[in-house]
Amino acid sequence: MASSLDIVIVNWNTGQQLRDCLYSICGAANDGLRVERIIVVDNASSDGSADGLDDLPLPVTVIRNSWNAGFAAASNQGATGSREDYLLFLNPDTRLFEASLVVPVSFMEEPGNERVGTCGIQLVDDQGNVARTCARFPTPTMIILSMLGLDVLLARWCPGHIMTEWDHGSNRDVDRVIGAFLLVRRKVFEAFGGFDERFFLYFEDVDFSLRMREKAWRSVYLCGAQAFHKGAGSSAQAKTKRVLHVLRSRILYSYKHFGYLAGTFVLLGTLLLEPVPRLVWHIAHRSGSEFKATLKAYVMLCIDIPEILKRARS
Repeated sequence: MASSLDIVIVNWNTGQQLRDCLYSICGAANDGLRVERIIVVDNASSDGSADGLDDLPLPVTVIRNSWNAGFAAASNQGATGSREDYLLFLNPDTRLFEASLVVPVSFMEEPGNERVGTCGIQLVDDQGNVARTCARFPTPTMIILSMLGLDVLLARWCPGHIMTEWDHGSNRDVDRVIGAFLLVRRKVFEAFGGFDERFFLYFEDVDFSLRMREKAWRSVYLCGAQAFHKGAGSSAQAKTKRVLHVLRSRILYSYKHFGYLAGTFVLLGTLLLEPVPRLVWHIAHRSGSEFKATLKAYVMLCIDIPEILKRARS
């Protein structure tokens, strides 16, 4: 295998996690795979997590933004100028294992896999539990059921967005692999203009995968390689904004891919249907902090509607 790879990591106040992630790259086998650059795009972190990275035995380049540009825009920044065969978008709350790089790249290089545009691997937690990371493309029905909390009750008849019913123990073509470890052919990423920067956070990988699928490119999940993923590495620090960004991005995705009528339906459902079951759930589970964060997120969403609609039309 004589392939080359650039790794892009978007950082926002992830502390020691970023350095642990970078150290893990040192321990990943390459077997002829050249990791040419590791680009850390720092979105105005205030915790010093992006400082002092030049002392690592890695080809690290740090791009410092003076503002939080969001995940999609920062990822595009990191990928700009790449000349390598592949791009790996890697979250700072991940840690690579020995086979994390060579297995998916070798798979992409196999004859017959030329139309595989993106590839993901098995992600595990501290206890070795396999996360459910693959997903179907969302539909208006999926979204409405989720708003009402019915996606779990009706999962047998109406499978949800995340493929929770599958144990992720086999290789499979899927609609989308999680953006925490997203291996992409560079030429495919460039051909589709990278991530849509209207998605500040969340749904940018879903949108990219759908645009790719519409042009007959495949997304494949591989179980033969693993990486550690903590999950919510930086967004856990800001619960209100995390909820807000999920809601905003879901509305934007709906307008973009479902059309104006369905997008408006999702918007109205988000504002009028969803808050009550969510807040009741937090009350029932005596989660005061989650209740406050969720309530504040919906208030902020209402204020942000004009900007969301503007982005949806752009």
